[in-house]
Formats: sequence, C-alpha cells, structure tokens
Amino acid sequence: MSGRAGKKRRGVAASHENEERWLLTYADMITLLMALFMVLFSIANVNKSKVEALSKSLNEAFSGKILPGGKAIQQTGSEEQAKTPSPTPPIPAITPLVGQATEAQNQAAVRKEQDEFNKIKREVDKYARDHGLQSKVETTITQRGLVIRLLTDQVLFDSGQAELKPESSPILAHVAQLLNIGADHDIAVEGHTDNIPIAGSVYPTNWELSTARASRVVRFLIENGAEKMRMSASGYAALHPIAENTTAAGRSRNRRVEIVMLRSKAGAATEQGGSSP
Repeated sequence: MSGRAGKKRRGVAASHENEERWLLTYADMITLLMALFMVLFSIANVNKSKVEALSKSLNEAFSGKILPGGKAIQQTGSEEQAKTPSPTPPIPAITPLVGQATEAQNQAAVRKEQDEFNKIKREVDKYARDHGLQSKVETTITQRGLVIRLLTDQVLFDSGQAELKPESSPILAHVAQLLNIGADHDIAVEGHTDNIPIAGSVYPTNWELSTARASRVVRFLIENGAEKMRMSASGYAALHPIAENTTAAGRSRNRRVEIVMLRSKAGAATEQGGSSP
C-alpha cells in the first residue's frame, strides 16, 4: 500500500516538473528578444560624426597614411563629438630669411666691386695725367665692368704691327699691378682696328691683327704680375667702332686695345658710368 502511494507521489511530482519546463524556453525567448531590441536600438542611433571619422581613418589607412591616435575611441556611440573652436588662431609660417640674407650679401658684393673699380680708375687716370696720356688712355665704368681703353697709335703698337713699343711698358706694367686690386674678377683683353683693309703686314686681315695685339697685351700683363687664369684675349677687327671711320681722327680712336675687368654676376645687372674724377 505504501509502495503504491510512493509511486503515485513521484508521478505527480514528475508531471508537475514537466508542465513547468516551458518557462525556460519562454525566458530564453524573452532574453533573445531583449538582445534583438538592444541591437536594433543601437543601429537606429548611429553617431554620424564617428561614422565619418571611421570612414576618413579607413581612407587614410588604405592610402598609406598612419592612423592618428586619440581618446575618441573612449566615447560612446550615441555621443556627439563637440566641435570647439581653436583657443588660439593658427601660428603663421615663419618667413624664411635665406633670400634676405642672400640679397644683403649681393648688395655688399656690389658695393665692394664698385669701390675696387673706382680705385683702379682713379689710379689709371692719375697716371695718365702725370704722364700726359689723357688723350691716349681712357677709363670708364660700364655695365660690363671697368674698361681701360688704350689707343694704339703712339702708345702700344706701330701701324700694322703687334709688337709692343718700348714706351708702352710703363703704363701696361702699372695697369698689371692695379688689376690685382680686384683679384676676383676676370680680365678680358680686346683688340680693335679701323675699317681700312690692312696692307704690307704679316697679318692678312684686321681680324688677325686685332687678335694678335690683344694676345700680346695679355702676355705682357701676365709677365708683370697679373693672374693668367683670369685672362682672355679676343679680336674684333672693325666691328665695334667708337668713332666715325670717315676721318683720320675717328680711325685713330678706333685703333685701340681695351682691358676690361668684368663684373661679377651679382653686379652685372647694375649699370654705372664713370669719368675721370
């Protein structure tokens, strides 16, 4: 009797337990629905600013740039990033001073160059006055540089010749020493003639004569202390007259040798003329 009663109680308990198992399934479903609603809610409240920041970061990452760090990751998805103005205006770029320094150096070089030209000019002019050569030796400061003009007649060469006359040695030796004052400048020696075709000379044309005369002056200057690496010689025949070739006086002025102390690049753009002080 007692055995039947025990079996009956166990059966009732098992039946009661089986009837309540649906609560577990219901609770699981409720939990899943809650999770689903939370996901839907989070999707519906996307932070647009963070999505834009993420998109920009991804673009920079795929373009080879380094992703910047920061504390933005600590913010929640629903928070809007506050846009605050910069406390101070952006610092302007510092203007480079290299160009100004270069310009100052160029101006200093031009002044030094001009002082050297003026000093040499005064010395040559003084020598010409002291020796009565004002009409044969001229100096001028041009855009090219300092030009020392020596007329060949009765000073440097005999007619049709390229050998220096003995009386030319003092003035050329003096000029050779003065050229060392501006040791940074190249020296161009240029020969010029009139337009009368040459005759009775070892030189077939005025081209050869003018070039030979310029070369002979260069040799003399080097022998008397001028730096040979600075020297060049050229002949222009009658291409660059400074007077009319229609008169004997004009042709005499055109027969000349010019010693040009060339300007540096910094001073080449500055044109200044000079005359005897």
